[in-house]
Amino acid sequence: MSGEGGTSLQQALTDLLAVAARAGVPDDRARAEGLSLAAALAESAPGAPADWAKATPGATTQDFFDAAVRGRRWRGAPTAVLTELVTAGSAEKVAYAEALAEIASAACTLGEPTMRVVGNASVAAAAQLQAAGARPLQVGGEAKPAPPVAVEPEQAAEPAKTVEELLAELDALTGLAKVKREVHRQVAVLRVEKLRAEAGLKSPTITRHLVFVGNPGTGKTTVARLVSGIYKALGLLSKGQLVEVDRSELVAGYLGQTATKTADVVASAAGGVLFIDEAYSLTAGDFGADQYGREAVDTLVKEMEDRRDDLVVIVAGYPEPMATFIAANPGLASRFRTTIGFDDYSDDELAEILTGLAEGADYELTPEALAKFREILAATPRDRSFGNGRFARNVLEAAIGRHAWRLRDVTAPTTDQLRQIRAEDLTDEPEPQPTAEAPDQARPVEGESLQRDLPEQGDEA
Repeated sequence: MSGEGGTSLQQALTDLLAVAARAGVPDDRARAEGLSLAAALAESAPGAPADWAKATPGATTQDFFDAAVRGRRWRGAPTAVLTELVTAGSAEKVAYAEALAEIASAACTLGEPTMRVVGNASVAAAAQLQAAGARPLQVGGEAKPAPPVAVEPEQAAEPAKTVEELLAELDALTGLAKVKREVHRQVAVLRVEKLRAEAGLKSPTITRHLVFVGNPGTGKTTVARLVSGIYKALGLLSKGQLVEVDRSELVAGYLGQTATKTADVVASAAGGVLFIDEAYSLTAGDFGADQYGREAVDTLVKEMEDRRDDLVVIVAGYPEPMATFIAANPGLASRFRTTIGFDDYSDDELAEILTGLAEGADYELTPEALAKFREILAATPRDRSFGNGRFARNVLEAAIGRHAWRLRDVTAPTTDQLRQIRAEDLTDEPEPQPTAEAPDQARPVEGESLQRDLPEQGDEA
């Protein structure tokens, strides 16, 4: 397919920009988001950078991989713009999610796509569509994206979600019992503080900024997204969008530039929540604290003070490094007083997460497949690098790739065959070889040639 991907991606980008224009989203922002998502999905495909560059003249291979890094977080979660549209109740949220699903489908045509790309794209498209309340769309080389949804210009935006609705979404998440209790407590405190202020009563100043600590894949970003909506519904934030960044998006290559870059990022989060993942990397890298990270932190503290009435910052990372990070700057210690711990998921919770992800992508796990997943969990070390929810997503992405390979020679598969993930799709173990008494039944082992393309179990997103 090499050489065809640029045109396909360009058309998908054109459709995305058309929806973005109706939603009032700047062209450059929607284009950058679409290109990042496509790069993140196709980065394992040989030749993908060249095809991707056809959709953005002058782009280099380094631009492709930089975009892929920015877009990886959207492989299993709604993009930043889509999150804002959903939070605002925009009438264009479904159309934008479907346009992102087109981007995912186009990513499957970049370079020489692997089964891993197909799996990544299926899960990513489902995440966008689920966030907007749209039904799943099939993605892949043979799939055809659904046509854009026509929306009348005068159609009113949907009502924003209430605090009760958002708390119900929080409570519906798998596991996270301690997190749910703490968020409910925080909401109760902030609600009473707001009512006291409206009644003219004195209230202590309660910091709204939060520290999330836990291992990767424990739901920190998902909860941060809900917190942003809850704070908006409480009237504490004017917009309620979530802007998710890491060190690379705050620190520049030269002193002086970092302050400007950090200030610009904070400005984009004004009215909502700025979520900084692995925030400890700003003050303690592999070789200790550096002046670039300190400049970013100093700027962040100043911006938090200047925008204290309409900005919430959530910093996240491993427990021990985050404690060191908060203690590294007096300004941070005075502003981050509430820490919420995210526990690892149990086997039952991970099985529930895997089932939910599969259903969201319009797949069904057979009982044997769920049993196989539990076997995989039992054999997987639960060390610091274990991906939790990301582990479940990676397993599903790989299974979708193997499922497609298993059906490669089926001319007209049934709906059940298209939907069912079987136990054999969850492992690279070869099927039993035919006995010597039946040599005529010998056939190639399915999936053997794909092993180099499939993600390792527990591979980080």
